[in-house]
Amino acid sequence: MANILVVDDEHGIRDLLSEILFDEGHSVELAENAAQARQARLRERPDLVLLDIWMPDTDGVTLLKEWSSAGLLTMPVIMMSGHATIDTAVEATKIGALAFLEKPITLQKLLKAVEQGLMRGNLNKSLATTAPRSTMQATTESAMTSIPESAGAEIDVNVLQASKNFMLDKPLREARDEFEKAYFEYHLGKENGSMTRVAEKTGLERTHLYRKLKQLGVDLTRGKRNGTG
Repeated sequence: MANILVVDDEHGIRDLLSEILFDEGHSVELAENAAQARQARLRERPDLVLLDIWMPDTDGVTLLKEWSSAGLLTMPVIMMSGHATIDTAVEATKIGALAFLEKPITLQKLLKAVEQGLMRGNLNKSLATTAPRSTMQATTESAMTSIPESAGAEIDVNVLQASKNFMLDKPLREARDEFEKAYFEYHLGKENGSMTRVAEKTGLERTHLYRKLKQLGVDLTRGKRNGTG
């Protein structure tokens, strides 16, 4: 399974999250502040990080910026807080955080966010590998043939074009954003623009999904114009 780093200054939160994640079969590294998190990040190379925002030495958003600017944000990061504002959550998402969990965190939301994060991490690793162009082309063609006709003609064309443009020599974040935009446009078309159904399909909370679509520049009216439901 995955190696997950939990960063939180509250002993009870660390124990609770580690117990749940251990039960799911993951290995867990614990850090109670940013200094320990930095050491764990370099020592363990985690597959996923659960990062508290409010900590006594360095807050989670500042640590996220630090990792991003140093090129160390190579793993999905899920932010956690019981007191953060919407602006803080949006800022963290823009820096590179995958999601935001509000405390107290329910078991269902935690497991869904972790599953989504690990899926993202596996995708990033796949994009970062240097596969031969023939392999990339075969994979792209296979993905394109699996697109249902119900997605709508224009959505099919967009996904097709975006898939053709995926290049392994692009920066990881740029390639990831291109994939995500095509992915969400496809699902919006398939679900006739229904944010509720797309949220259920992709495993994201509706509020986070809306922010993500705006960040990627997805046209939220396109699915309603072209999808057939």
